Amino acid sequence: MPYAMVPPGYRAIPLGIAGSIEGLGAFAPLEESSDEGALFLARLDLEETPSAEMLAQMEQAFTDAGVEHWPGYQYVVHADSGRTSVYLAWQKGMAWLPIIAGIIGFIALPPLVGTVIWWLIPEDVKNLISSLINMGMMLLVMFILMQVMKPLTAPSKPKKLPEAKA
Repeated sequence: MPYAMVPPGYRAIPLGIAGSIEGLGAFAPLEESSDEGALFLARLDLEETPSAEMLAQMEQAFTDAGVEHWPGYQYVVHADSGRTSVYLAWQKGMAWLPIIAGIIGFIALPPLVGTVIWWLIPEDVKNLISSLINMGMMLLVMFILMQVMKPLTAPSKPKKLPEAKA
């Protein structure tokens, strides 16, 4: 079945086996490091021959998630007739690109804008900002030291001795 799906000039190469759903996480870096538009083929060996309803549910779940099928094919899920194997054929799409761009923009943009603003403001204002930050740090240290010193400087009460019985 997989060799009928592989385009001419290419061949399917098994890269490993996963015994559980969690084990499939080991193959995620292979897809992440591949170029956009790369074709992927995975074989699922099930215990029983999958029903048409199960295959339709899997196909619908992949379609809802936005998984792209191979060019020239209408489905992601392909059943191997007479066997318990199901093949998943998908194409790496652009779905992660906006998320990656958003994360980079969210993390990298504020420091860059801050650096540009810092370059543009005059030296006097920079000195004022540095002085205010230093004064705030000194006040914070003084507050912490006062909180630590309170128990040490509190007057201690003399202990009462129990009265002696005669």
